[in-house]
Amino acid sequence: MSPLVIIFVTVFIDLLGFGIIIPLLPFYAETFGASAVVVGLLSTSFSLMQFLFAPVWGRLSDIYGRRPIILVGLLGSALSYLAFGLAASLTMLFAARILAGIAGANISTAQAFIADSTTPENRAKGMGLVGAAFGLGFIFGPAIGGFLSHWGYSAPAFFAATLSLANFSAALFLLPESLPPDKRGARARPGRVAAFRRALSRRKLALVLAVSFLVMTAFASFESMFALLVESRFEFGATTIGYLFAWVGVVLALVQGVIVGRVVRRVGEHRLVPAAILIMVFALAGVAVARSVAVLMAAIGLLALGMGFNSPSMLSVVSRLAGPGDQGSTLGVSQSLASLARIVGPLWGGFVFDRFGHSVPFYTASALMLVACGLSVLVFRGFELRPATAGSL
Repeated sequence: MSPLVIIFVTVFIDLLGFGIIIPLLPFYAETFGASAVVVGLLSTSFSLMQFLFAPVWGRLSDIYGRRPIILVGLLGSALSYLAFGLAASLTMLFAARILAGIAGANISTAQAFIADSTTPENRAKGMGLVGAAFGLGFIFGPAIGGFLSHWGYSAPAFFAATLSLANFSAALFLLPESLPPDKRGARARPGRVAAFRRALSRRKLALVLAVSFLVMTAFASFESMFALLVESRFEFGATTIGYLFAWVGVVLALVQGVIVGRVVRRVGEHRLVPAAILIMVFALAGVAVARSVAVLMAAIGLLALGMGFNSPSMLSVVSRLAGPGDQGSTLGVSQSLASLARIVGPLWGGFVFDRFGHSVPFYTASALMLVACGLSVLVFRGFELRPATAGSL
């Protein structure tokens, strides 16, 4: 069996558990008296841990190989879901999300696994596998979570814990190692701070990371406040919101699993990224003004379309701009900055949701996405993409 197929299945099952939990989180938190700001803080606690640990996992995977780091993350996810299901207070809920953030920070290791296993020309298609796994997780995860929530919010968490433990057991026997021993080593690998400094000192790479950060900040603001918006505007519960997230997952899986590789080969990442971000500008504005379910579904479908094209294309660019021995650490920096965006986005979204109105987080996310679109046009103008060599850029 192809290593890419195995890593796809591994990531899919891991993200299926993530998809089961995410739509339920605001409702579960509200049972403990959480406000929109506290819901945002729950997302922030998860993302803060990803910000802190993504470069660490990436660096460790460069030293010890991808497989052991992925296995540690899978086991940590299982424990975090168990803690989530057993939570009896907001404090325990925060502890569960913190553990989930630490474990989930190793998604950059899966990306590095794919970078090890693909050529630069096929990198966007390979990175699309992670996005497709994410999309499929959002197709089935929210629907499963919504259905199981009829038996309480702990039931989906216990199911996700069982699923993650089974995933760990399967990966233990089936997942191969993608980084040969002769390409590992501690001496040449920068530490966490050095990895950030090294990545951000490369002008092209730093600009690409800046675009990615802005996009993710806007998307995270949407993601954290969407359930609360739909609950207040349409009076939907966890089950229906789970189906809306599943619709997002259908579009993501279709775009990233089937379409993105073909489109990138035809138009290139430098043209596709600005166009995808522009689609998301209009999609977020559409969510803000939607007063019918049809308009809402069209808007979030467009948002998923834009994100489906943008994410693997940006990951491909970052990977190709990384040095040949820095895939894990550079993708770890990228994942860490995405986590920082997931700290800023929910905090801002929760603040303006409570203070200025339920539509405002989506208007501001649309405006921020417009800034990212303009910057991406400037960044990719005359942009020549080629794999980096040591000391280049």
